[in-house]
Amino acid sequence: MKNKEIVEKIKQYQTIIIHRHVRPDPDAFGSQAGLGELIKQSFPEKTVYLVGDEDPSLHFLAQMDTVPDAIYEASLVIVCDTANQARISDQRYKNGKELIKIDHHPNVDPYGDYAWVDTTASSTSEMIYELYLNGKEMGFAINDKAARLLYAGIVGDTGRFLFPSATKKTFQYASELVTYAFDRSKLYDALYNTKPNVARLKGYILQHFQISEAGFCNVKIPQKTLEQFGVTSLETSQLVGILGDMEGIKAWAFFVEEEEIIRVRLRSKGPVVNEVAAKYNGGGHPMAAGATVANWEETENVIIDMEKVCAGFSE
Repeated sequence: MKNKEIVEKIKQYQTIIIHRHVRPDPDAFGSQAGLGELIKQSFPEKTVYLVGDEDPSLHFLAQMDTVPDAIYEASLVIVCDTANQARISDQRYKNGKELIKIDHHPNVDPYGDYAWVDTTASSTSEMIYELYLNGKEMGFAINDKAARLLYAGIVGDTGRFLFPSATKKTFQYASELVTYAFDRSKLYDALYNTKPNVARLKGYILQHFQISEAGFCNVKIPQKTLEQFGVTSLETSQLVGILGDMEGIKAWAFFVEEEEIIRVRLRSKGPVVNEVAAKYNGGGHPMAAGATVANWEETENVIIDMEKVCAGFSE
């Protein structure tokens, strides 16, 4: 589906409900709420809802709406930044009149009546800004609030423009977004300020990681450790990048124990990790993916697979 066709669909509906993935990150919130602000600015007569589980750590970006079931029946539903249907937050997304998928992850689970998937984009927030650019002649407009949200999403998914996913287009869009009136310093503080208990857990991680000759690094964080530091599983996502700073590491994994599963976060400097993630109920980008396993014994299988991937990789 082309961008202008999405804008045309938005123009056809009085009510638009926007979803994104569970366990949201800045790009999920940025693209979802940024699109919402674009629609509100462009077509003030329309009703726009943001739907999904709340994350208090991202309330500085947006908060979700309460939507009665009956509203869905005549609504356009748009799902942002979510490759797999199982990961869509609030499974009522299927109850709308029509469904659009906008995403930058590999299209391993095609869904919706219409889809715009661009794996070359750094983030879904980048795609939403492109939607605005292509829809300007059709009445699409942007404001300072939307610009702030989309910029936050791009910054979050590019690791402050350090990841290879940040392209010439990414920098061009970012340079245009920063011309709008929002406080970048305040936004960066909100995105990257670390609570003291999370900082202490960072010290634990740096003391307990394991690294192999193949260049694979991993750390296991049991529930008792989370409780010891007063950190939630969700908050550990803030620390995933720290192992990548070490010399000689090709890829790494965080294994975080939750109530009934072990959450697996995979990152890489080159080896493809989303294929391993797909074996363990997950997926994602080639160099950033997630998965889940049932117990600590199964994490050893993930380690074996990642060892093979790292051993077979050469720059």
